[in-house]
Amino acid sequence: MKSSKFFGITILVVLVIGIQLVTKATETTYYLTQLTMSAYYGLVVIGLSVLMGYAGQISIGHAGFFAIGGYLSAALTTHNLINIETSSVVQFCKSIGITIAGTDLYGEQLLVIAPWAACIVAVLTATVIAFVLGIPVLKLKGHYLAMATLGFGIIIFRVGLASEYFGEADGISEVPGFTLLPAIAGLPALTVSGDFGNRAQNYYIAWGLLIIGMILLLNLIDSRMGRALRAIHGSEEASAAVGVNTASLKLSVFVLSAVYAALAGVFLTHYNGGIGPHEASVMKSVRYVALVAVGGMANLWGVLIMGVTLTFLSLRGVFGSYDDAVFGTILILVMLFAPDGILSIRGKAILTKLKKT
Repeated sequence: MKSSKFFGITILVVLVIGIQLVTKATETTYYLTQLTMSAYYGLVVIGLSVLMGYAGQISIGHAGFFAIGGYLSAALTTHNLINIETSSVVQFCKSIGITIAGTDLYGEQLLVIAPWAACIVAVLTATVIAFVLGIPVLKLKGHYLAMATLGFGIIIFRVGLASEYFGEADGISEVPGFTLLPAIAGLPALTVSGDFGNRAQNYYIAWGLLIIGMILLLNLIDSRMGRALRAIHGSEEASAAVGVNTASLKLSVFVLSAVYAALAGVFLTHYNGGIGPHEASVMKSVRYVALVAVGGMANLWGVLIMGVTLTFLSLRGVFGSYDDAVFGTILILVMLFAPDGILSIRGKAILTKLKKT
């Protein structure tokens, strides 16, 4: 990683630590809840940014991948397997140590899949679906591609809304915490959960995951593959003419962005202790696209900054009942006056465009 990128990551790490210390000193640690959630949503938008800004592929169905991760992990860690304990599948799961036995609030026997195993299953499922979906869908271009990914998002939304296994309109609640590391040598366990006493820990887990994801993507776009992606965005035909395997690269980035979304869905679901159909709604997908557009599709830092900032304000209720309308308005304004992202806005350029209109 180049020194400029290393400097940017260093500044981000310092800022993350500084914010936590300030909230502690000012007794405003309740802000950490929304900042933690914003980090997980930020993971979705930076993955989508690479797909849109570098591979030149628009997706209006990424909330579907987020929901696949969240719903599968929630279902596997909450549905009791005790009634089918004697089945070969459950016996196999027990033999390889991916189940957890216990009792529920009423003292009844409980047998569920361990969160770490559920996470792996959820992310792998999203990966396979993205791969299978991407092969035919990425052959489309423009609004045809947008419509196809929109259709996928609607399918996931309706499945979650209509399936009893996924809680129908109520979604899934009482999702257990996700222990990343057990307590070792007197140190507390590292667990993703909504426990107020672990706000700072969960804040650092979320931002640590986002920073790792950011480092991986920064290295990707600065690699040979990243240069090939920029060539595809500029002209798919020209890049294919010079030997770039455009179909393979576009598919790879599509799958990668889906993995980012699914992983964010898993972690946020365990943090919130539940997930509902709204996480797979079309408006959620549109919001992700809006956040990428606001930050600048080919500007990872811009997408990260604007994505986290606007999401935090939304979660704090700043936009009130006009939340979706605000994001729709922002998307329109950005497309009109700052197609390269809001951070590229210059006052003189805006005045010129206004005069022309």
